Amino acid sequence: MTYQWVLGGIVAFFLGFLLLDGSRGKRVKSGAGEDLMEKMKDECFKSSGNGECRMGFGVGTDVIVVGAGVAGSALAHTLAKDGRIVHLIERDLSQPDRIVGELLQPGGYLKLIELGLEDCMNKIDAQRVLGYALYKDGKSARLSYPLERFHADVAGRSFHNGRFVQRMREKAASLPNVKMEQGTVTSLIEEKGTIKGVQYRTKAGEELRAYAPLTIVCDGCFSNLRRSLCNPKVDVPSCFVGLVLENCQLPHANHGHVVLADPSPILFYPISSSEIRCLVDVPGQKVPSIASGEMAHYLKTVVAPQIPTELHSAFISAIDKGNVKTMPNRSMPASPYPTPGALLMGDAFNMRHPLTGGGMTVALSDIVVLRDLLKPLHNLNDAAALCKYLEAFYTLRKPVASTINTLAGALYKVFCASPDQARKEMREACFEYLSLGGNFSNGPVALLSGLNPRPLSLVLHFFAVAVYGVGRLLLPFPSPQRMWIGARLVWGAAGIIFPIIKAEGVRQMFFPVTVPAYYRSPPIH
Repeated sequence: MTYQWVLGGIVAFFLGFLLLDGSRGKRVKSGAGEDLMEKMKDECFKSSGNGECRMGFGVGTDVIVVGAGVAGSALAHTLAKDGRIVHLIERDLSQPDRIVGELLQPGGYLKLIELGLEDCMNKIDAQRVLGYALYKDGKSARLSYPLERFHADVAGRSFHNGRFVQRMREKAASLPNVKMEQGTVTSLIEEKGTIKGVQYRTKAGEELRAYAPLTIVCDGCFSNLRRSLCNPKVDVPSCFVGLVLENCQLPHANHGHVVLADPSPILFYPISSSEIRCLVDVPGQKVPSIASGEMAHYLKTVVAPQIPTELHSAFISAIDKGNVKTMPNRSMPASPYPTPGALLMGDAFNMRHPLTGGGMTVALSDIVVLRDLLKPLHNLNDAAALCKYLEAFYTLRKPVASTINTLAGALYKVFCASPDQARKEMREACFEYLSLGGNFSNGPVALLSGLNPRPLSLVLHFFAVAVYGVGRLLLPFPSPQRMWIGARLVWGAAGIIFPIIKAEGVRQMFFPVTVPAYYRSPPIH
């Protein structure tokens, strides 16, 4: 019986090949395969006299990727490995200098391995991260990633974002069917409701157009192209103030450190063998002025007294050096407009508070989902059919994305200080719940790390923290006042998590199999 399947597969392959060959209108000798590929690439990337780069039907660029950050570079490499011809356009190919995108969770590292990109962690002095240390009011708790079931190499990684991005770009550009170009994409080219390509300005200032059946926009959190492809509801709950600490050691080696400070959390994690990143969260959209000295005063008088003593002197030295950077923290639920010929990815598509370091994990997981959806397709030229098929992407990505997004938003609100007594109790209950160890810490940390992306598990743990907080209030002797605070605590917990879940989409998050797009089949043609 097996040989029949094998024989049938061989026959089907050759029939399909002959049919496809005939549809192109001329036959190509097998010995000229490599020359044809080179010709296709030349036709794709050669500008015509009117500044256009248009391909013929089935010949030329398969995918244009806008933005060569972590998401864009990983996507270009992944699609090119599957045989697609990719045109990758990046505004600035010099090494980025950012204060976020420096921590990859273990779940994200597993996706990096799945994409064959784990060697991008080499030669950048990346540091293994094995968990977190949590600090509050002089108490601390150590929370380790549940990595027992995984290979010894699997862990989180922290690093200089720019070094990692450059390695990813080098990896993408090393493939012969990736054309990487520096240029600023100014607009998407639309014809009769379908995106046909992009208009961009080269480094030399020349205005060009590039065409492909599919354009994927990955131009980051400051995207100027997303408005035509989604309904962007961007929230800026806080800003990060970033410093680099030198000549010091973290109290718990190979762990991220989170200080539940007043008014909001402070993060520490290694970014090289000799440097520690410090991120101070400042609520709201305004931060103290760096130029006037207000920032240095704020950091020394408000923040410094709350950090672990082992880091105090290095923290003050970093302030005195003056290399302080700020960045707004954005969150934006994914709310796409399915558009023929185009797709959004990365921070251009979906953002969450960076407290939990989940952004790259979501992006890499999305790339795996998209790769698997595109793999059966021989060509991408039927824009309408492809758009309908790729609606499955928005549902299939939800378990990982919604879990990490919801946890990031909820945890940030719980970790921020508040004058409200019920919120104070929730914050204390969260710290003590995680300090219990065992499943009480392993469950939430598995969610945060991307190792267990289950939305229902997230909701159960979140309300378990609320119930634990009520228990703390009512034992050993309940009182009317404590009962009232307990009721407000549960109500407040619901008020934190349910709006985030609503924005993520209840049906897609918890019942994806009831969404018709979940079952979309590849277009047969």
